[in-house]
Amino acid sequence: MSTVDKQLDELQATIVDELPNDISVSDVTYEGPELVIYTRDPKKFARNGDLIRNLAGQLRKRITVRPVPDALTDPASAREQVLNVIPEKADVSDLDFHADTGEVVIEAAKPGMVIGRHGSTLREITQEVGWTPEVVRTPPIESSTVSNVRSFLKQEREERRDILERVGRQIHREEMADDEWVRISTLGCCREVGRASFILSTPETRILIDCGDKPGSDDAPYLQVPEANPLNSLDAVVLTHAHLDHSALIPLLFKYGYDGPIYTTEPTRDLMGLLQLDYLDVAAKEGRSPPYDSAMVREAVKHAIPIEYGDVTDIAPDVKLTLHNAGHILGSSVAHFHIGDGFYNVAFSGDIHYDDTRLFNGAVNDFPRVETLVMESTYGGRNDYQTDQADSEEKLIEVINETHDQGGKILIPAFAVGRSQEIMLVLEEAMRSGKIPEMPVHLDGMIWEATAIHTTYPEYLRDDLRDRIFHDDGNPFLAPQFNHIDEGDDEREEVAAGDPAIVLSTSGMVTGGPIMSWLDHLGSDPDTTMVFVGYQAQGTLGRRIQNGWDEIPRNGRGRSNTLNLEFDVETVDGFSGHADRQGLENFVKTMNPRPEKVLCVHGDESSVQDLSSALYHNYNMRTFAPKNLETFRFK
Repeated sequence: MSTVDKQLDELQATIVDELPNDISVSDVTYEGPELVIYTRDPKKFARNGDLIRNLAGQLRKRITVRPVPDALTDPASAREQVLNVIPEKADVSDLDFHADTGEVVIEAAKPGMVIGRHGSTLREITQEVGWTPEVVRTPPIESSTVSNVRSFLKQEREERRDILERVGRQIHREEMADDEWVRISTLGCCREVGRASFILSTPETRILIDCGDKPGSDDAPYLQVPEANPLNSLDAVVLTHAHLDHSALIPLLFKYGYDGPIYTTEPTRDLMGLLQLDYLDVAAKEGRSPPYDSAMVREAVKHAIPIEYGDVTDIAPDVKLTLHNAGHILGSSVAHFHIGDGFYNVAFSGDIHYDDTRLFNGAVNDFPRVETLVMESTYGGRNDYQTDQADSEEKLIEVINETHDQGGKILIPAFAVGRSQEIMLVLEEAMRSGKIPEMPVHLDGMIWEATAIHTTYPEYLRDDLRDRIFHDDGNPFLAPQFNHIDEGDDEREEVAAGDPAIVLSTSGMVTGGPIMSWLDHLGSDPDTTMVFVGYQAQGTLGRRIQNGWDEIPRNGRGRSNTLNLEFDVETVDGFSGHADRQGLENFVKTMNPRPEKVLCVHGDESSVQDLSSALYHNYNMRTFAPKNLETFRFK
């Protein structure tokens, strides 16, 4: 008998001892980080809401209770009973019964009403029918991504359960090492922006944090080095957020043998799939060979294990992970690792925004302990102070009014995820309050689909915005000015020839995608203004245009190889999803206790060195500006 099987037998015995005599336990198993208890008496479990809570506290594990199949009410009868329990205002759109796990997936426009106060309605459902309810939100804006992910995971339920059981046994295996140490190896994004990737290793465990590409370059993380290999022996992958410079090459891991979990938030899982598929599409359109195919994207989605903010989760025998809001984009996370039994704590900031924005609350930096912080430094330079967002909004409104009055278009290259929705909120309010004239706002690329995903997960947004989305008549993303460009180049040509309008288009750094078509249509129009509202990495076309290039290489459409840009170019700081220099310092300054060491990464060379020097001098902590392929040992 394996160590894990002995452990499960002991846990089952403990659980049986703790439960009332009239509640049976048929089996106990691991599924990913959760302990699953199978019982013939799910209704009795549900009558006592404290039972599971007390067991979880005593065993220090996340617990799910599932009924065995013969304890279940017939689905046809159960459907009627479940609908009788749930308030009609919850607006249930679907019930999906899964006899293999005893779960009923309830899709509703208002999941909170299905859950009830402290889970009371969920318990009532189980008391009535025995089934374990799982609740998902009906997207207020139809999202093909959310629909496809849910449908795919439903099809793959059996295989996914096998994956989770295998992962669970791996997490709870016996620790073999006698000594203790922690190391971080840098595989990318050091003294550069892009290809974020790190290995966190202990004598027991190796965890990959992020695996992205580098905008404007073919450079990939150094996955071939001994610290990362063999890929199939990695214990886990943790994804801080879905932007491609952090997520693009995760499917590549599955191509080369990795078959383990990806820990991330639920919206990051969905956005990851959306952006990776688009990444393949753009590569194909540009005649480049993509590094993997769509089957590998599906593998990544299938292996994703969603974690909610604040949940402490076992991901290895000696590592617990907690994700916290990073304030950067939907579902973005600061990843906190607790290693050993109080031995060491490391936090990876991912990309952060310290202050509140229209979309998100600011980044969380309240941790019980952090000895080492791996800190993004995108705007870490000594002069990288962004304009206050209110001032930025005023400047954007001014640029829009001037361009509108001269009959031109406002062209805004923006990341589909995050900046686009922030700008949409600014435009919706400005038009509603009369600060700018009402005009069409055309959304090109994946922006509309990304917006739909935002409305699917309003609990990840600021409270006031979440409340507006819950009320259809107040949902700002449904304002009539917003138009999804879905007819391709013909529609773009019509917009370019028409009345004043605003165009938000991907890609945000002008490295491909529909923005290239807009350059063809609007680049030679002196009445148009291109407005940069996000970071432009070195080596990207966006950075070159921002720096004054007015002749750019273009191919196709019967044109010469050079396009002369005659439109105005403006940069409006303050909308970035990244904290500026002050925000980065504040993030560290207000941590209590502060970390002993900080590794400044994810920034141009001068930015990481400036921030590293400032943190050292101002807060008396050991700081580093590592290069790629360095390894740091802690303790």
